[in-house]
Amino acid sequence: MKISISASVNSDLDTVWACWNNPADIKQWCAAADDWHTTDSSVDLRVGGKFSFRMEAKDGSTGFDFAVTYIKMIENTLIEYVMADSRSVSVEFVEGEGGVSVIEIFDAEGENEPEQQRQGWQNILNNFAKYVESKV
Repeated sequence: MKISISASVNSDLDTVWACWNNPADIKQWCAAADDWHTTDSSVDLRVGGKFSFRMEAKDGSTGFDFAVTYIKMIENTLIEYVMADSRSVSVEFVEGEGGVSVIEIFDAEGENEPEQQRQGWQNILNNFAKYVESKV
């Protein structure tokens, strides 16, 4: 099952792209809830390159590592990657009059309900949009 989410970001495409792919920026926006944060991030943005981050509860009670391999990259337009469990993700960046639409489509996993997955990923994407817009 594929899940699709999106957000409009009131910013220019170069800024959106840079904030999406810069490890220091990722640590500022990559969290699904206020009581979580990303403590580490690395990006090697090229086909065959790796992207990873560590997300933890702020109280230190739990956390997880997220790692992917890029399989396709078109600068300022598209990123596709495969997660360690073979699920795929595509992220499209579409510039329009009001800014940039970021559209993510990902394979659902079997452990959590699809709506819970959609909401978690959407929360992260919403945090991304707020973060980028705060830089303008």
